[in-house]
Amino acid sequence: MTQLTDVEPTTGETERVARRRAIFLVTALGAFMASLDLSIVNVAFPALERTFAADSRATLAWVITGYSIVFGSLLVVAGRTADRLGSRRVFFAGLGVFTLGSLLCGIAPNVDLLVAGRLVQGLGAAALLPSSLALLLGAYPDERRSQMVALWGGIGALAVATGPSVGALLITGFGWRAAFFVNLPVALVAWLVGRRVLESPAPGATRATPDYLGVVLLGGALGALVLAISEAPTWGWTSPAILGALVAAVVLGGAFLVRSSRHREPVLDLTLFRSRTFSVANLATLLYAMGFFAMLLGNILFLTSVWGDSILIAGLAVTPGPLVVALVSGPAGKLAGRIGFRPVLLVGFVVFASGLVWYALRIGAGHEYLTVWLPGTLVVGLGIGLTFPVLSAAAVSSLHPERFAVGSAVNQTARQVGGALGVAVLVVILGTPTSPGQALAGFHHLWGFAAAMAVSSGVVCVFLGSGHPARTGVAPVDRSLSVDRSLSADRPTDGDVPAEAA
Repeated sequence: MTQLTDVEPTTGETERVARRRAIFLVTALGAFMASLDLSIVNVAFPALERTFAADSRATLAWVITGYSIVFGSLLVVAGRTADRLGSRRVFFAGLGVFTLGSLLCGIAPNVDLLVAGRLVQGLGAAALLPSSLALLLGAYPDERRSQMVALWGGIGALAVATGPSVGALLITGFGWRAAFFVNLPVALVAWLVGRRVLESPAPGATRATPDYLGVVLLGGALGALVLAISEAPTWGWTSPAILGALVAAVVLGGAFLVRSSRHREPVLDLTLFRSRTFSVANLATLLYAMGFFAMLLGNILFLTSVWGDSILIAGLAVTPGPLVVALVSGPAGKLAGRIGFRPVLLVGFVVFASGLVWYALRIGAGHEYLTVWLPGTLVVGLGIGLTFPVLSAAAVSSLHPERFAVGSAVNQTARQVGGALGVAVLVVILGTPTSPGQALAGFHHLWGFAAAMAVSSGVVCVFLGSGHPARTGVAPVDRSLSVDRSLSADRPTDGDVPAEAA
């Protein structure tokens, strides 16, 4: 009996460790798919343009902006739905919907079905990510939660860092459809393992119903605004369709704000904006994301169109940037923990804008990767690493710990909205050039726009409160995929990397 007493606790502990590792694998695969998919779609865009040559770039841009609009609109509501119905149920629903969207994209014979598939993917990702983090944190004791969040975020960072190169290899070898089909085996592994190991706490039946109508109003307003911006050069700024889209954006946006001020579980909790730091950080995020997402797609388009690189070469060419982001984010978080958010952010914005100005002034029609492109990419990556994770942490630094999750989800929404607007502006700036010189000038203007957005974000961040992480209890971290219940007892950690930092 003595031997049994000595052995059984060890065996039980071994089983618990194995189960927790399996849960981490399943939940991390969810973050990996969403992050990898974003990077690959940017790399796949030139191939989409060749396949659907009859469709305009403004139409094809909905492959990116549609995903961002749906994901950003649904993120907060998806987290609250997981609280009501159970995170395990919402996780598997999100996994199934994301997989269905990937399949639709992979078999799409036209742009309409491709965009529809991306909208479905955005719906699935919005359900998948917050529920996966809730399941992960529910599997670990309080003292290990911060560590596991950092590892979970690191998986997303790994997908971002490897996305351009992996995507380029897949697309070169198997075509752009492989960028979507690659999700299918990953989802199958997550489903098979998850069915065995995932457990969900009892759903919170007493919680109010999330504001699903608010999601429709927000998505409609953003969709109308993006449509107006991206199609105005073709349809005319004073055309009835564009004017109607702008009016619809204003009316739906106003209705959304009114509803958010009255609903018990709003998509956008307006009371959060009573904090100056929260308001400033989210405005800075919106502006920054406009330039950031425009630059991400613009760089791939430049390399493949002006320099004439293959998708494989272009994917490899942009890879050093996210690698620098992954290396810098952790130290940047620790530095902000010592000296505060504002100085780190201001330096980061200057560095990021400097790299973009380098692009605009130095890059020409001649292929100069090692002497011109690579130095600019490294500087831009350094700037991103100093800004995006710290900006996300600053957004929640003034909030009560119980509101970290919803606050960071709102910040992620601001990021996705900014990204959708930035891609729409890209379409306008690049236009339809008729000569190589016009094409090059368009990219110079695009990099100038991205730099202006970075400078604007820096100016806004001057008005950040003087809050210091050491005093607020918030260390810099990107907590954008959190949900209310799962993180209310968890403390942010430094070192996470934004999922879009490609």
